[in-house]
Amino acid sequence: MNALISLQKDARGVAYLTLTRAEKHNALSAEMMTQLEAAARGLARDETVRVVVLGAEGQSFCAGGDLAWMREQFQMDSATRRSESARIATALGALYDLPQPLIGRVQGNAFGGGVGLAAVCDVTVGADHIKMGLTETRLGLIPANIGPYVLARMGATRASEVFMNARLFDAAEAVRLTLLTRAVPADALDAAVEAEVAPYLNCAPGAVAEAKALLRALTGSVTPEQVEFAIDSLAHRWDSAEAQEGIAAFFDKRPAPWAE
Repeated sequence: MNALISLQKDARGVAYLTLTRAEKHNALSAEMMTQLEAAARGLARDETVRVVVLGAEGQSFCAGGDLAWMREQFQMDSATRRSESARIATALGALYDLPQPLIGRVQGNAFGGGVGLAAVCDVTVGADHIKMGLTETRLGLIPANIGPYVLARMGATRASEVFMNARLFDAAEAVRLTLLTRAVPADALDAAVEAEVAPYLNCAPGAVAEAKALLRALTGSVTPEQVEFAIDSLAHRWDSAEAQEGIAAFFDKRPAPWAE
């Protein structure tokens, strides 16, 4: 199995979980989702890890779901396709459920599933030149697997500005939408991430974990029922003529019939 992520831990107990599929703009393939979920579940069990930093190599943070993988799903029956596409929701859920604080380091553009990765972080710091967007509807799909986590992060009112229209937005707007905690110049990104990590290292790890759990309990956590509803919604959308036409148009390098 090719390593599509890396995991390193320093002497302080800070784990760095990094997407390493830079040549594909860190697009989320089935194999990457399997590796990411396994890494997250391992980190959750590791009592020596105090903070996790989620980042990526290369020009892009994450271009979203791998479209070649998506096209393969059209050849599957509905049940298999549902199970396959749910990998993204499952991996995001494992990251969301981490007991440790999860700090996002967004060094490049984030689209679709990449927005979902930013949304599951407790704090997300981005470079100020990046673009983000929930681009699924442009392809005839919907941001379903990432939806529960995006809504938990942004709230319905802010999410409605960008959830349905596939509009790209810059880092400053991502801060306004609360998808990013802050945006900083690219050369200040590592220092800004470190500034988010450092305070946790002066806190009792068990207290931090219980405070995170309390925060989720008091404010409303993403539920298994929400995740299953989102997975079912995407499975239904995959069966639509629009989805098939949208993906086909993308690979044929032609406009979809609904595009202006």
